[in-house]
Amino acid sequence: MATILQRNKNLKQPVKKTRQEYAEDALYREVWEDVNNEKTQQFLKKYWKHITWAVVAIMFVVCAYQIGMRMYWSSKIATAVVYESAINNVDANALANLAKDSRGATSDLALFQSYLIDNDVKKLEDLAEHGHTRDFKDLARLHLASINGDKMEVAEFVSYLSSMDTKKSPFYYTATLMVAQKYLANGDVVNANKLLDKIINDQDAPASISATAQTLK
Repeated sequence: MATILQRNKNLKQPVKKTRQEYAEDALYREVWEDVNNEKTQQFLKKYWKHITWAVVAIMFVVCAYQIGMRMYWSSKIATAVVYESAINNVDANALANLAKDSRGATSDLALFQSYLIDNDVKKLEDLAEHGHTRDFKDLARLHLASINGDKMEVAEFVSYLSSMDTKKSPFYYTATLMVAQKYLANGDVVNANKLLDKIINDQDAPASISATAQTLK
């Protein structure tokens, strides 16, 4: 069996280049670089305006993005500071102003907490009609139904809470129980029991609401 050394001896050794060949390679590389440089210069001369505008546009977009992100986070930080201060000082007016100046869930939360401080029902009505998020609008409706429920007809009461008649709503069981109580208050035991049974037989129903439903049967 041939050894590694013997096999290496049988391998063809690389042919060494002569000085002339090295010189030719160097000349070829130099000519190639000159050609490439000339092509590059021609390209730049032809499209320098387009390239300049492209570079300016890219710089503008990058700068605008950075400025926009800084302003966005600065606004978020400022909102958080105002919110924390209003909560610590139990300042209903500050929270109401924050609700006007902000958007989304932050605005809705600030307005609802402002109501909890001063019990201004108009804030609940505003939140129920013009809130940014469905959950906070429904929460406001629950409180308004509790406040004004006695003045409503059963059909009106049911319709008012109809947006929560789905398990996708976090207030589904609470709204169902309130409608059942409205039926009972109106003497409609049959419809009330249907809703109470629905709660009692629902394994996902919160224990406190299920217990309340059982006491109303």
